[in-house]
Amino acid sequence: MLKKITTRSVIYSLIVLLIYFVLNALLTGHAWDGMVISKSALTVEYCEFNNVDRFFHQSMNTYSNIVYFFFGIFICQLAWEDQKNRAVIGRNRLEQFPGLSYLIGGAFIYLSVGSAFFHASLTWVGQRVDMNGTYGLSIALLAICLYQAFYKWTLTDRLKTSVVGLLILLIVAFYPLALFISSSILLPVFILSIWLLTLINYVQFRKQRSILLAISSITLILIAFKIRQLDVQKINCDPYSVCQGHSVWHLLAGLSSFCGYAFFRFTPTPNRQ
Repeated sequence: MLKKITTRSVIYSLIVLLIYFVLNALLTGHAWDGMVISKSALTVEYCEFNNVDRFFHQSMNTYSNIVYFFFGIFICQLAWEDQKNRAVIGRNRLEQFPGLSYLIGGAFIYLSVGSAFFHASLTWVGQRVDMNGTYGLSIALLAICLYQAFYKWTLTDRLKTSVVGLLILLIVAFYPLALFISSSILLPVFILSIWLLTLINYVQFRKQRSILLAISSITLILIAFKIRQLDVQKINCDPYSVCQGHSVWHLLAGLSSFCGYAFFRFTPTPNRQ
């Protein structure tokens, strides 16, 4: 099953990349005329050269968001399989709640589109959507952590649907709310909360959890933040290179989030769950 899902995810991702290439070849930077430029563009926040004549102002930082799409479509397919097999005995707690997998898979895809939109246009609204996608992914992963850490919670199917609906509304609400709280505060709070709940769940079920996935998730995001910082500081910066620090940030941040999800999804859970 996983092999088929992976193959399909690669194919879908390549199709999206092809669409991106075609758009970037056919359209010009004038497509974004009239839209408010982001502060990031005005301050030249990232190393990659801002080619305002191209539809994708920052090509590599735009294309690299395909990693989020890959993980998102992969998880959504897992959720579909979980939904079809919910009656199978022995399914773990997250497999029995495919709505959460759909939510985080959708959040990955939303972030992929939002971040690509931002780096392609370097507009204010693009940056807002990008950050909302980041918060959306964080909220979805935090919800999974809470659901697993509080394993004695028993939710009916109707309540599960309501929970997912409320989480979607919360993500939407963060679009305006995020304007009042700096991301330098919000993101660390989300990340530390996720780490704490992951640790709690590992202590609860250490024989049924992969410590390697937890460590990988934490290590990858720490490395990602360091590389992002170096990119912003223009250290070892080559604006015209195909390898951009912020693109690597996309890759490592996506891998970190996926490992965080996999920590709960791909390991068996005990009977008491």
